[in-house]
Amino acid sequence: MAGATGPKRQDTRKFFENLSGAGKCIAVLTSGGDAQGMNGAVRAVVRMGIYVGAKVYFIHEGYQGMVDGGDYIKEATWESVSSVLQVGGTVIGSARCKEFRSHEGRLKAAHNLVQRGITYLCVIGGDGSLTGANLFREEWSGLLNELIQQGLIDEEAARSHSHLHIVGMVGSIDNDFCGTDMTIGTDSALHRIIEVVDAIMTTAGSHQRTFVLEVMGRHCGYLALVSALACGADWVFIPEMPPEDGWEDNMCQKLSESRSRGSRLNIIIVAEGAIDRQGQHITSDLVKKLVVSCLGFDTRVTILGHVQRGGTPSAFDRILASRMGVEAVLALLEASTDTPACVVSLVGNQAVRLPLMECVQMTQEVQKAMDEKKFDEAVRLRGRSFENNLSTYRLLASQTARSELQNSSFNVAVMNVGAPAAGMNAAVRSAVRVGITEGHKMFAVNDGFEGFYKGQIKEIKWGDVGGWTGQGGSLLGTKRTLPAKHLDAIAEQMRIHNITALLVIGGFEAYVGLLELSSARDKYAEFCVPMVMIPATVSNNIPGSDLSIGSDTALNAITDTCDRIKQSASGTKRRVFIIETMGGYCGYLATVGGLAAGADTVYIYEEPFDIRDLQANVEHLTQKMKTSIQRGLVLRNENCNENFTTDFIYQLYSEEGRGVFDCRKNILGHMQQGGAPSPFDRNFGTKVAAKAIQWITRTLKESYKEGKVFTNSEDTACLLGMRRRAMVFQPVAQLREETDFVHRIPKEQWWLKLRPLMKILAKYKTSYDVSDAGQLEHVTRVRPKENDASAAI
Repeated sequence: MAGATGPKRQDTRKFFENLSGAGKCIAVLTSGGDAQGMNGAVRAVVRMGIYVGAKVYFIHEGYQGMVDGGDYIKEATWESVSSVLQVGGTVIGSARCKEFRSHEGRLKAAHNLVQRGITYLCVIGGDGSLTGANLFREEWSGLLNELIQQGLIDEEAARSHSHLHIVGMVGSIDNDFCGTDMTIGTDSALHRIIEVVDAIMTTAGSHQRTFVLEVMGRHCGYLALVSALACGADWVFIPEMPPEDGWEDNMCQKLSESRSRGSRLNIIIVAEGAIDRQGQHITSDLVKKLVVSCLGFDTRVTILGHVQRGGTPSAFDRILASRMGVEAVLALLEASTDTPACVVSLVGNQAVRLPLMECVQMTQEVQKAMDEKKFDEAVRLRGRSFENNLSTYRLLASQTARSELQNSSFNVAVMNVGAPAAGMNAAVRSAVRVGITEGHKMFAVNDGFEGFYKGQIKEIKWGDVGGWTGQGGSLLGTKRTLPAKHLDAIAEQMRIHNITALLVIGGFEAYVGLLELSSARDKYAEFCVPMVMIPATVSNNIPGSDLSIGSDTALNAITDTCDRIKQSASGTKRRVFIIETMGGYCGYLATVGGLAAGADTVYIYEEPFDIRDLQANVEHLTQKMKTSIQRGLVLRNENCNENFTTDFIYQLYSEEGRGVFDCRKNILGHMQQGGAPSPFDRNFGTKVAAKAIQWITRTLKESYKEGKVFTNSEDTACLLGMRRRAMVFQPVAQLREETDFVHRIPKEQWWLKLRPLMKILAKYKTSYDVSDAGQLEHVTRVRPKENDASAAI
């Protein structure tokens, strides 16, 4: 694969080449309920394991296969995990196993592992599966002694297999495991739910109906809560936070008010484990009967059931599973005899390792708190991500301005700038409603800075943004115009409408525009107000933020298309697809899309390549195609090289691959910008905008003196971005140094670290810097405020 991975840092880096797997045997199994993305994790473990020289085994049918042995434990090859990335469920099977819960069952399992030399175990499952694995590890030496006594193994075998090392990955659609912001499968389950909600909303609006949706979550309300946020549901029931007594009247009153304001539909979401304050179950049928008897609304119930577990994994789950799988192998190789069993987790945007039993203990404490009706405690134990979702939902569910800023005549303007990005509308809706709740008068600016200087500004009310979360594109209208040439007119409009704060949601033009406005503060007093920008662009090329609203939707469009394109060739001879993605000079979409779609090669601007690299890539792919592999995928970022165009690469591969494979090309174009926003982008937009408005409120209070707002300090013109584990407000003036303005990209980009990982999974030899790999940490009960990973949804 092309080129080197960016500038070299000296000495501080640690490379995993020192971590050899030679002579080691790793087994991987999936256990408990299945979850989309498990196959991505299995694939990553197998390929990373083989890459470091270890033998890797599949254990089919979970712990049952480990107990039964025989053909259930098979050696895995590179090709055996080809084409599994896009498959839902688990290809190696999962089963509940009573026998493994007994001592005899675990003894059989230990014997089966020792016979094959397996002492490294990677378990993908829920907390029950991981607890079982830890017990197995603790009993290991005792089990070996029993096997010696029974004459099933000799002392030499016991000595060479004296320690069992275990690493867990959580595969669970419920996201009910403490210590990680996201479990494998949760994002895909949200995709299924939101697809259904979007479909229901169109029919419900046609007939003025109320829909009660029951989603999975017997003990954890994450899916219900996040889907309620993502679709703007009227009411949500979750087990961690039962409604206050008298909720029946409150809910009916809210539904009635919503209809009287012109809404044609109501959505109520119920987690299957929802309860009231007395611990009684709240069922979807109970809610339906209540709405019909109190309000007489036409009401329907939809129970989603196992649909949520099914279907193809989302881009997020494929990337998460791939990152976790590689991290799990690293953790196994680094494990010493006294390393506790660990679980690979995601905090914010960073992979971390946590002691497995600390996480399990905390997960059990959540249930204990719920049993004891300590609901606030249960929410706190679920972690900051859950807490943030709940507080944002409550903020948006409130419909009364209830702060001391009420009637204070603060006017906050919201605008979109740059190209449209899915999730912009969810951010605008959230900003408008939270702003009204905080007591501000909210103004919408149409068509970006162009509309601003032309005076296309009007007040926007609570009801005006109803149903916006699921809409793609930009309903406010957006243009790429920069403000520099129109500063007089923009200042005049701010004066006319008495705009006292500005929220800009957009891409690189939004960032440059905010820089221009803040630089002109010494000439225009009108710009001496709090200003904040939220990155929203499919390209994900904004300095100061690891992620932008819209890029997740674009990644899903890319992976869906790659899946379809690969499938289009099933039944034909070997074929390679050359696909061009958007992103300007930023290779994020191509790289991360390539990781999610299982690309063989990805060409980007940030990693220069020449004709020798192209030749090496073609030869590498030709060798792969001579095995049982049928499909090849090559992604090219649109501006990666002005001479090596998509056509050139297509013709080169066609010529060099003649007789082994044929080629097809596809330019994805603007379909990457379109479509309904993904659940991640809806929630990311919703939460980030709420956070931005709360910052505006605080900054307005601080800068309000003698009847007017005035502030010209650097830290009142900010960009709100996600940096590793934290959401941070950064002065745009300070981000100037981090920006390559010519190519419209940040000078340093975190995702370049994913490229070696992608190369390894595509069978290339490469250098992989693991100095940033997760060191073993401990579960923190309450993360400090500044460590707010609220964007990890």
